[in-house]
Amino acid sequence: MKEKILVIDDEHGLLEVVEAYLNKEDYEVFTADNGREGFLMYKQLKPDFIVLDLMLPDLSGEQICEKIRKESNVPILMLTAKNMEDDKINGLSLGADDYLTKPFSPRELVMRVKAILRRVNNSNVVNNTIISLNNHDVIIDKEERTVKKAGEILNITPNEYEILLVFARNPNKVFTRAQIIDSALGYEFVGYDRTIDAHIKNLRKKIEDDIKNPQYIITVYGVGYKFKGKQD
Repeated sequence: MKEKILVIDDEHGLLEVVEAYLNKEDYEVFTADNGREGFLMYKQLKPDFIVLDLMLPDLSGEQICEKIRKESNVPILMLTAKNMEDDKINGLSLGADDYLTKPFSPRELVMRVKAILRRVNNSNVVNNTIISLNNHDVIIDKEERTVKKAGEILNITPNEYEILLVFARNPNKVFTRAQIIDSALGYEFVGYDRTIDAHIKNLRKKIEDDIKNPQYIITVYGVGYKFKGKQD
């Protein structure tokens, strides 16, 4: 079956171009030109990927992303006309997987979509499909691509999952931000170091009991991060 992509943007010309490029890659594309319609379509369609504009006339992209992340880990690529770094980081902190700044090349958008979906669809075929940490406090199921905290399944985004998996496989190893990008997100990832900080912040909110005193993801000042979780 074709993977379903929902594109939410109030620029009709952009919607037509993006839809055409994604259709050429054999995706099933749905479009909405305002936030409320887009969120309703998300609820009805359960798409495999969402391309979401931040600047919408009614319900903002930030609000939509926040609502979706309360119930789903569907990959989200944010579009923004803003050039300020903090605006991009804010979008990522709400749970977006990646972003593109307008104007952008439709080919680059397709590349980003394909790269993220490729990571999501990677089956990670290994003998041990379960990683249990800290006396079953956090459990990573590599076959199901799920993460549980205290027995409850978390809404982990694809990028957060890949970062956590790299950490769990390499306890006590200190990673620079560039090494995390290379190991977890691959050479196709186009971003910058503060993107990783946003993903780490989100992960801590989900797996740490006290984000001010983390037991899993530890900051190594001036270098990057290391993982202190112990496998059972």
